[in-house]
Amino acid sequence: MSPHRAWIGLGSNLDDPQRHVEQALDELDHLPLTRRLGASRCYASRPLGPQDQPDFINAVALIETRLSPLALLDQLQALEQRHRRVRARHWGPRTLDLDLLLFDDSVLDLPRLNVPHPELARRAFVVVPLLELAPSLRLPDGRPLAGMADTLEDAGLAQLLPPT
Repeated sequence: MSPHRAWIGLGSNLDDPQRHVEQALDELDHLPLTRRLGASRCYASRPLGPQDQPDFINAVALIETRLSPLALLDQLQALEQRHRRVRARHWGPRTLDLDLLLFDDSVLDLPRLNVPHPELARRAFVVVPLLELAPSLRLPDGRPLAGMADTLEDAGLAQLLPPT
């Protein structure tokens, strides 16, 4: 089986969020049949949904994997659990959130997984780091991501130091 390329969104706003994101970037390299090819800088952004929580630290990673999309999702959710992720409320605070944003040029509509991520094109904290890594990236339907960045509200997006 040939390797797949997948884009992973990372976010955290609890318990030293930048450390959680940077540690998770390293841990992506240790997932079975997977290696990290690159990572964006970290960005700070205001939370979506409830505003009674700390700002988020976000990044995007590009990985190469031989896992299927659902097997990769299982690995990402296990990694969230190792970071003590608690799903107390929708869009609530979390120690680590990992989203499978893109998987090759696949379009998936499964009970547990939608790819491309349904909110990808509406979130500056995803689009900006994606474009940092791949300025000419296109969605599976052929739309260039670069054009979408111009229409997004920045949601308080601020670039932080590069990941370690």
